[in-house]
Amino acid sequence: MTLPSLLTVALAQMQVGAAPEENFRRAAEAVAQAAAQHADLVLLPELWPCEHALARPQACADPAGQGFFARMQALAQAYRVAVGGSHLERDGDRFYNTFTLYAPDGRLWGAYRKIHRFLPMGEDILTPGEAVRLAATPWGEVGLAVCYDLRFPEIFRLQVVAGARLLLVVAAWPEARIRHWDALLPARAIENQAFVAAVNRAGGQGTAPFGGHSSVLSPQGEILARAGSQETLLLATLDLAQADAYRRAFPALEHRSPEAYHLGGEP
Repeated sequence: MTLPSLLTVALAQMQVGAAPEENFRRAAEAVAQAAAQHADLVLLPELWPCEHALARPQACADPAGQGFFARMQALAQAYRVAVGGSHLERDGDRFYNTFTLYAPDGRLWGAYRKIHRFLPMGEDILTPGEAVRLAATPWGEVGLAVCYDLRFPEIFRLQVVAGARLLLVVAAWPEARIRHWDALLPARAIENQAFVAAVNRAGGQGTAPFGGHSSVLSPQGEILARAGSQETLLLATLDLAQADAYRRAFPALEHRSPEAYHLGGEP
């Protein structure tokens, strides 16, 4: 069966404040605008409902499928557009930073618990995810990742080897290291010959501003769309078949030698 290849992605580079209802209003407005512009998929930033509320996660976290997870699902259904983003998930006495992606009819296409915790920001309160995940979409398998994961190429390679042509990243990446964001996104695209769509936050939290620069990149690492540092809605239409064509023309992924990827002894 031939998969559809054209996909319009909308990245909601939004400010996230201390008031969850105001954050939801901003998110709903972005989803509505994206749907009006015929987007197929809308990404909201990392922990979009409740800032980086890690000092008291129990005040904001929800069980899977409830609270803001259910409200994100409802947005997808109301506007008939896929919606994804991360939120604090409560599972018993554990808390996860969980990226969920909902279909336009509200079905859960995929859920990924962030593996790599950024400890300087207090993420030691979170339990790390235990597995790399894909989302099963009409466009094929799509990779899911959250912020600090971007520094760990292993998870993206696993997703691509499993068939992903598109890698989705939701983040709260600081302005102080925005050069790293701008460098790592094309690196992940180039080495995996995959499209990358990555949404970041705008504005700040306390004295630490976020860097924006939400971006969409081609499998050759070309910048197809990039935001500045202010709140905005960034749209780009992708032809995922171009990833297949590029991989055939320059089959670097076929030249991998995983059987040799181990430390040898004496030469």
